[in-house]
Amino acid sequence: MKKLMMSLVAPMVLLSVGFAAPKARTFSGEIMDSQCAAMGSHEMMMKKEGMGDKNPSDPMAKKMCTNSCVKMGGKYVLYNGAKKAVYQLDDQTKPEPFAGQRVRVKGTYDKTTKTIHVTDIQPAS
Repeated sequence: MKKLMMSLVAPMVLLSVGFAAPKARTFSGEIMDSQCAAMGSHEMMMKKEGMGDKNPSDPMAKKMCTNSCVKMGGKYVLYNGAKKAVYQLDDQTKPEPFAGQRVRVKGTYDKTTKTIHVTDIQPAS
């Protein structure tokens, strides 16, 4: 009888654990490098790296600054300026083509590490 009871309870426990898994969400912001996102702008880094003559709001300048900072050891992150929030991205390959752009990132969020486990990135419309 105990075996029968355990064989009925075990699948129910596993099923309930599946429902507790984090749900995918969509996050909006700009793909930036971790250094510039911490400052909320590319302006300081561009001046430091001799690109002070470039407009930090220019899409090409944002892309160039983001990729340069990542090559110097930074990480791609999602920066939401309205919330002043920086989200780490577990995948460092998917964000590269979107450097400096506003995007929508789909994935699950780990609050303890402030990391989005990326499933998809699309340009913001």
